[in-house]
Amino acid sequence: MRHGKKFNHLSRKSAHRKAMLANMACSLIEHKRIKTTLAKAKALRVYVEPLITKSKNDTTHSRRIVFSYLKQKEAITELFGDVSAKVAERPGGYTRIFKLSNRLGDNAQMAYIELVDYNEDYTTDKPKRKKARRAKKKTVEVAPAVEEEAVVVEETPATEEVTEVKVEEVVEDTPVAEEVAEAKVEEVVEETTEEVAEEKIEEIVEETTEEVAEEKIEEIVEETTEEVTEAKVEEVVEDTPVAEEVAEETPVVEDVVENNDEETKEEADNSEDKEEKGE
Repeated sequence: MRHGKKFNHLSRKSAHRKAMLANMACSLIEHKRIKTTLAKAKALRVYVEPLITKSKNDTTHSRRIVFSYLKQKEAITELFGDVSAKVAERPGGYTRIFKLSNRLGDNAQMAYIELVDYNEDYTTDKPKRKKARRAKKKTVEVAPAVEEEAVVVEETPATEEVTEVKVEEVVEDTPVAEEVAEAKVEEVVEETTEEVAEEKIEEIVEETTEEVAEEKIEEIVEETTEEVTEAKVEEVVEDTPVAEEVAEETPVVEDVVENNDEETKEEADNSEDKEEKGE
């Protein structure tokens, strides 16, 4: 008889049940979320939460007690390290269960069980973003009131005098509208004049830049033409060394002429000597 045994035995003997819960607890500590049946998830929550509470007091005694349940050194290190720091300020309720659809094979109800502090989608400590609201412009609603009164006058000609008096009073009591309208008109005029002035300045700058560019282009063209002509002249001079050769050959001609003169003189002297001897 099972009188007073209200916990779920999970259709297993005590040794099998304890080993299974210990393995599931180690998996939950390592992966922070596991998928199992809803009955096992509820049994695991009752099993693992007292161990997480023990991990807040990091002493040798607490480690040995938790190790007697889990029997895995890696899980003990993770539990007393990262997990205990995460849940330090949480007074219980370290796990969360999400129900899923039924399993296909045996139609068992499935569920996720996870550690609460590792789910960033459900954390409430996120800083709230301030919504920026645009300030609505306050407009003087004088013209619509006058139009409404004018409509009423057309519909009720019997009260024309009364409505005219009211309209005059409203117009007299609200000179602010005229001032606001004048100020707006002045602002619009100033803005338009500024825009026109900016456009004219841009046009003038563009024209001046175009003129300067044309002048520079003309100067560059002139300089390049002068340089080209000088280079051509130098090439022509270099390519015509005949004049120098002619100038160098001219003294040769002079030497030939002198030699001819000397020969003629010698012939004349010889002829004179022969004539004298003949005499």
